[in-house]
Amino acid sequence: MRHARKINHLGRTSPHRKAMLSNMASSLILHKRITTTVAKAKALRTYVEPLITRSKEDTTHSRRMVFSYLQDKNAVSILFRDVSPKIMERPGGYTRILRTGFRKGDAAEMCIIELVDYNENMLTTKETKKTTTRRGRRGGGKKGAISSATTKASEIATKAAPVAQTVIEDATIVEDTNVADDTNVVEDVAVVEETNEAEEQKEE
Repeated sequence: MRHARKINHLGRTSPHRKAMLSNMASSLILHKRITTTVAKAKALRTYVEPLITRSKEDTTHSRRMVFSYLQDKNAVSILFRDVSPKIMERPGGYTRILRTGFRKGDAAEMCIIELVDYNENMLTTKETKKTTTRRGRRGGGKKGAISSATTKASEIATKAAPVAQTVIEDATIVEDTNVADDTNVVEDVAVVEETNEAEEQKEE
């Protein structure tokens, strides 16, 4: 029985298994994506993710510790120079396993293991994914109704804004014309009064 045996030995001796995982981790860091079996991918994930976490602190000690696992200077430099700034804000979960089917020869389950932050297609689909409101009988419909009512009210307000603006402009034009008419009337009254005074002076 395999009680409490969490490590998958992958049918290899310990030195063989360590060398294989070291090579796979270096290939994953260099190429950002590799194809392998699901069992090896799960073992690689537990091997490489602590190394990626250690790369967040760029010190000589961290580089030496990572090099003791990878045994590849090029992979270590790429990990600390290129990969580390991309995963700095991510609290774990740096890799993704995508199952691709079964191998013809021995029917082994195959997969692609990749670094999450280097799959541009998945990043763009998550960013462009629209948020949808759930409409149901148990409370969900109220929120949807409120949101739809607010959107309708905003649409009505935007449509009514130009109409209100034109009404205000028309009212200002009418007021201006009324003011002009009042000034004309006052001027006419002043002219009439002046002519009356002139006639009175002549009669005297």
